Amino acid sequence: MSRSPRLAAAFALVVVLSGGCAAPGAPRADAPVAPARAAIAVPAIVHPREETAAWWFRAGAAAAQARGADRARARNLVLFVGDGMSLTTVAAARIFEGQRRGQPGEENALSFERFGHTALGKTYNTDSQTPDSAGTMTAMITGTKTGIGMLGVGPSRREPCGVPVASLLELAEGAGLATGVVSTTRLTHATPGGTFGHTPDRGAEADVHLSTEARAAGCHDLARQFVEFAVGDGIDVAFGGGRRMFQPAGTPDPEYPAAMGRRGDGRDLVAEWQARHPDGRYVWNARDFAALDLARPGPVFGLFEPDHMRFEHDRANDAAGEPSLAEMTRAALALLQRDADGFVLMVEGGRIDHAHHYGNAYRALDETVALAEAVRVAAELTSEDDTLILVTADHAHTLTFAGYPQRGNPILGKVVGLASEGGGSGAVEDALGLPYTTLGYANGTGYAGASDLQPAGPKRFPHEPARFKAATGRPDLRGVDTTHPDYLQEVAIPLGDETHGGEDVGIWARGPGSDAVRGTVEQNVVFHFLLQASPRLRAYACGLAACEHGVPVAPLDPARLRP
Repeated sequence: MSRSPRLAAAFALVVVLSGGCAAPGAPRADAPVAPARAAIAVPAIVHPREETAAWWFRAGAAAAQARGADRARARNLVLFVGDGMSLTTVAAARIFEGQRRGQPGEENALSFERFGHTALGKTYNTDSQTPDSAGTMTAMITGTKTGIGMLGVGPSRREPCGVPVASLLELAEGAGLATGVVSTTRLTHATPGGTFGHTPDRGAEADVHLSTEARAAGCHDLARQFVEFAVGDGIDVAFGGGRRMFQPAGTPDPEYPAAMGRRGDGRDLVAEWQARHPDGRYVWNARDFAALDLARPGPVFGLFEPDHMRFEHDRANDAAGEPSLAEMTRAALALLQRDADGFVLMVEGGRIDHAHHYGNAYRALDETVALAEAVRVAAELTSEDDTLILVTADHAHTLTFAGYPQRGNPILGKVVGLASEGGGSGAVEDALGLPYTTLGYANGTGYAGASDLQPAGPKRFPHEPARFKAATGRPDLRGVDTTHPDYLQEVAIPLGDETHGGEDVGIWARGPGSDAVRGTVEQNVVFHFLLQASPRLRAYACGLAACEHGVPVAPLDPARLRP
């Protein structure tokens, strides 16, 4: 991860050209706050159709600068994304973690809840009240909001390949910083894919997923975009799942021979990555991961499953073994911290979202605790003096938390009320005389009626029915263990897949620039909190695009970052 003299000279020139951009050697974030400067003007928008990538970027830059984000002096940036980690999920997971420790649970706090600065993020996409992970990740990693299903591109749908907008990791590579991406999903999935990819169709993970129009226009799939990443010296550390997107069709997976590669172009992209990085190391199982020499230079690429990585609850059942999110985070930090110039790292707890879609609260809470453990590792291995850690979610889910259970009641259990409420000696009953659980979902797969896969009554994981049959009333839960890892919470509206929620999500921060994280902000401001906290990134971006008061106010085409 050493940077060439050419890059160092280019960076020095950028600092000169950037005018008002602060130099890396400027005072620390805890220095006295400078007097307020002129605010960045943002044109008023009358109708959403007037919103462009440039407008969103400028509005986000203005919001972060108004909160003082540009006065920070961070050397390293770490963004944690809990995919689908709604505020309800956080509250339930803190109780879940505490009760595992033998506590009542309510008094517990997840690792990131101990950070000193918090805000709320508005998650809607430019064309949808309830968002998806592609549009939301684009907001957080590029600074501009976009449409549902669109990744790393502006909101215009006129171009078949989209209009690319540079990501935080691309800017970091251009500025000579080390970079990393870690996820428990396929590396080409929406959240990790947003760190390096640009496509109006998040589903284009392999070439076979490209539309006829996209093929004719010369668009590239996300796996190819990762391997051909052309900014700086490439992403230095990448851990996740999704081997099949990188392997030719008909090629057996090394762990599951019956699972075949997906690529229709016959290309072995893992081999191509190794050819592009002769000093790089590729790992795919627990043995290889454990054997990594973290002091050895060169990039590291790990794909631990043909599809998404296992849920934490099921990880021990993986024959070849795979690391936990905390273990991948620890290794990534050790590898990135070798670079004296600093680094940018994105870590996703991606399977919180998947468990919610299944309607399985146990796994969703377990994955949230796993993310909190990864945050704890990052906090222990970095310093608040030079590393900004920001933890957030891309969107919410329909998980509900209700019913007046007494203090310490099992969070996955049936509601037991206070004796004064008539429930001290047993479960509280509904209007049908039946017990019910504290946690439930507004819609999804746990509907009590009969489906094509399971009979009427409580549902168990996995349950992805193609259709539902009519049912009456609710199931009797008196003989059902609702705390079992495979129990599916009941839902009010039967759907084959539980949906996202449209409410705000939490943002938690510590380190240089964290004091800017406050109030309610548009989700794309997350990017600007991070970018403006780094003097090196501010200077680099200002040297390539419009900059006001030392702050970049225009998005960059990734092509401008390449030599």
